[in-house]
Amino acid sequence: MMNFKYILSLIVALTLSLGASAQADRHFVRQGNRKFGKENWQEAEIGYRKALVRDSTSLAATYNLANTLYKEGHYDFADSTMRRISGTAPISSHASDYYYNLGDIAIGKKDWQSAVDAFKKSILLNPGDLEAKENYAYAKKMLDKQMGGGQGQNQQDQNKNQQDQQNQQNQQNQQNQQNQQNQQNQGQNQDQMNQNGGGEGKISPQQAQQILRAIQAKEEQTKDKVNKEKAQAAGSRQKEKNW
Repeated sequence: MMNFKYILSLIVALTLSLGASAQADRHFVRQGNRKFGKENWQEAEIGYRKALVRDSTSLAATYNLANTLYKEGHYDFADSTMRRISGTAPISSHASDYYYNLGDIAIGKKDWQSAVDAFKKSILLNPGDLEAKENYAYAKKMLDKQMGGGQGQNQQDQNKNQQDQQNQQNQQNQQNQQNQQNQQNQGQNQDQMNQNGGGEGKISPQQAQQILRAIQAKEEQTKDKVNKEKAQAAGSRQKEKNW
């Protein structure tokens, strides 16, 4: 579960650390701090903006305004405000907290890569910050999920394209087979027509064989009939002789 760092103590520390160099804006910064502690974000924002009117370079007012905008859910404004002090905050004693809150803002924007980078810097500066480590682990998990989801979708698209190509190839193969079968059937029909009626008055070898067998059978029947008639005649003459 993601943990957000409450930075009220840091806000106060920043205010006190400025000393005499920031006398002009300390009143409004403190006013904003009191409102921030009561979670009155709008009033806190007004106080920090008044401080920046007095001193636009105020590290405390800028840092605290960014945190207030973050609390209000204005992540893009919080990010742009925090980066106004990107040249001074990273070299201050609060550098690890600066990167920590940049990471929190990036999580709010679902910019997982920026969150991972920010928390990594925060941990390097303060290795004992368990909250930074927890947030880093969360952001890294979400980044890996995002990257993995993208690759999964690409793989699905690639698989779909391959399946479509395979289906098209199968359909083409079936069509080719059907065309070959049709051509083969046409060739067989043409051969049969040539055999059956290649020319008027011609018969096929099969028909000639059938006719020959029919003639032979007819001749055998005629011989049998003649032989029977001869035998009957001989029998009649024998009887007549005995009389």
